[in-house]
Amino acid sequence: MVRVNFYDPSFVPDDKLIYSVITARYRDKWIFVRHHKRKTYEIPGGHIEDDETPFEAAKRELIEETGAKSFNLSYVCTYSVEKENQTGYGRLFFAEITEIGPVNDLSEIEEVVFLESLPDMLTYPDIQPHLFRRVIRYIQC
Repeated sequence: MVRVNFYDPSFVPDDKLIYSVITARYRDKWIFVRHHKRKTYEIPGGHIEDDETPFEAAKRELIEETGAKSFNLSYVCTYSVEKENQTGYGRLFFAEITEIGPVNDLSEIEEVVFLESLPDMLTYPDIQPHLFRRVIRYIQC
């Protein structure tokens, strides 16, 4: 069983942050990406490199995976995913993209789609709906 937990933005876990995930919107449509090795869609994001902050990783991943050129990036919260007695921590962001171009990371991303809501075919169906709903709550406040 998978459990997703959310923490106050000021929370810093004892364990290392692993992921930056960016729920992004462009012209009132949500952006999802499809990795070239999968048939499912996911929220843009990826691993935080050793030499970067979670914010820098979010910015890099957003540009690489969506082709974003101009955007406002906001930190939403820290989250954790508990699975098989292991916990991994990440940072969740929201991006409002105002200008977009071609995808830079053609080695990974096969397709970028713009949708009204969360797609049915998700890469991580036990995690991504929670992250998506958390961002919806964030922007409605």
